[in-house]
Amino acid sequence: MAADDEHFREFVDTRYMDLLRVAYHLTGSAQDAEDLVQAALVKVMRRWRRVEDPMAYLRRVMINQHISSWRRYRVHELVTAILPERSTRDMTDAVAERHALYAAMRALTPRTRAVIVLRYVVDLPEAEVAATLSCSVGSVKSRASRGLARLRLALAADAPPSTSASASASAHSAPDGTTRMTGATP
Repeated sequence: MAADDEHFREFVDTRYMDLLRVAYHLTGSAQDAEDLVQAALVKVMRRWRRVEDPMAYLRRVMINQHISSWRRYRVHELVTAILPERSTRDMTDAVAERHALYAAMRALTPRTRAVIVLRYVVDLPEAEVAATLSCSVGSVKSRASRGLARLRLALAADAPPSTSASASASAHSAPDGTTRMTGATP
């Protein structure tokens, strides 16, 4: 029993940050990620002797736990008489891009988000993602494809308009009242 406890402690010491990174990508919040990892570790600690591949098992437990909590708390709406204060926008491009990405990730379904996280953040092969999520490789491929397409659309909608040379045409009013385009090639 003491050897199992020591092996579990060593595993947590060496792999905690990897687990936290996966949980953060699943939840989009540092506090929720820590809670998710702790809940998963408590569940796995009870079965530690029977676990063959601890990282894969813990990832699966975290995904299941996150999907269950998402179902419980799907609607987060608080009706108040006072409008909340608007937060100030951070002007750092990297922070804004990361925020847009996490917002787009939160818009995905939990299973699609899990596929994206396991496939592109954890960098698992499609077969291992399919085994982790108990689905077919084709399902992983289709969820990844649709999820990436939705992320691209969401991020393109947040991007500032292009200022390329072809888009620099502008409309000018002529003295006779007609509108003419300048800067564009016919």
